Amino acid sequence: MKNISEKDKKFVWHPLTQHKRNPEMLPIARAEGCLLYDMQGRSYIDGISSWYTCMYGHCNPRITSRVASQMSTLDQVVFSGFTHAPAVQLAEELLQVLPENQAKVFYSDNGSTAVEIGIKMALQYHFNRGEKRPVLLAFEDGFHGDTFGAMSVSGLSVYNGPFEDFFLKVERLPVPTEDNLKQVLARLEERLEKQDIAGFVYEPLVQGAAAMKMNKAECLEPVLALLKKKGVVTIADEVMTGFGKTGKHFASLYMDTQPDIICLSKALTAGLLPMAATTCSQEIYDAFYSDELGKGFFHGHTYTANPLACSAALAALELLRSEQIQQNIQRVIDSHRGFARELQSHPRVADVRQCGVILALDLDASMERYGDLRDRLYRHFMEQGVFLRPLGNTIYILAPYVITEEQLMTVYDSIRTALDLF
Repeated sequence: MKNISEKDKKFVWHPLTQHKRNPEMLPIARAEGCLLYDMQGRSYIDGISSWYTCMYGHCNPRITSRVASQMSTLDQVVFSGFTHAPAVQLAEELLQVLPENQAKVFYSDNGSTAVEIGIKMALQYHFNRGEKRPVLLAFEDGFHGDTFGAMSVSGLSVYNGPFEDFFLKVERLPVPTEDNLKQVLARLEERLEKQDIAGFVYEPLVQGAAAMKMNKAECLEPVLALLKKKGVVTIADEVMTGFGKTGKHFASLYMDTQPDIICLSKALTAGLLPMAATTCSQEIYDAFYSDELGKGFFHGHTYTANPLACSAALAALELLRSEQIQQNIQRVIDSHRGFARELQSHPRVADVRQCGVILALDLDASMERYGDLRDRLYRHFMEQGVFLRPLGNTIYILAPYVITEEQLMTVYDSIRTALDLF
């Protein structure tokens, strides 16, 4: 393990890391179910599903066997001019579980590219129709990825500071709440009179990187309805929220007004392979369908619709729709509700919130997003055999659906003891 750690420090650059302050990385040797194992054999409960991907457990045999079978038939093929059964079948299956207005599926590689594609679709949709709409709208404190379009619509400057002079034209809207909804709608109505906003990018119900800030469907609904009425393309970033995490298959299903475009990744392939999808309504697609070559959507990635990734996603969708996984989701939701009630009265907890299998609590303590106090929390959890990754003073759980009650109690206990550290 020491040899790997030393070579890592010598050769590797990790994401979201200031290596001078945090030079040590823990080598992970294998994973199974909800557990990560280091090279000394110690296990850690993966309380965040490895960034919300491995929702059916690590190395799920139903998924790995499907991909292994596909490997011996077709590994990779260019997706411009060719197609293949896994990609077609996956598109068909996705459209059965997505909001009913979704009609087409465009594949890519990761969450950032899924959002990038959605933004480009919205901008070109208006361009193809002869409208000049150069402005994008997004919520305050949102996060949508690390490519330039996705960064442009993200509001967390901790990630974006050096690049802000190069962004697209973006204006921000406060997240609607019961207290500010009238003001938000009035401000939005006035702003829409200029008719220059192409698209609105939003995380429905939960803003993940913003420390799991949650908003209500009944507050988001009138905002979406107004935007749709005014011809603004609505782009739901369900990269984090998609595939069951909010209780329903997709967070957008809690609203009556459905998005024109939906961005998907992470749990799409259950964490086995990189993949993303951007889906859209028939109306969006039709604006690109033309005898004019230039009206086509000329965007592509080398590994678009990789057959192995499509096979993993198909197996993951089968699991999502299975009775067992749906029962597990409800079990986790019920357990979280009980733990949330306990936390609400704790003197060191400032706020508790839950949406589906996502549970978040804010400590009544001030700390930097990646500061020393936050690092103390992280080390405490790892010492307890639990992998949780606090966002500043926010501790959250987003564990695989297959987590056992015993494992879930271990996660809860690690949080209870963490509260005594402050």
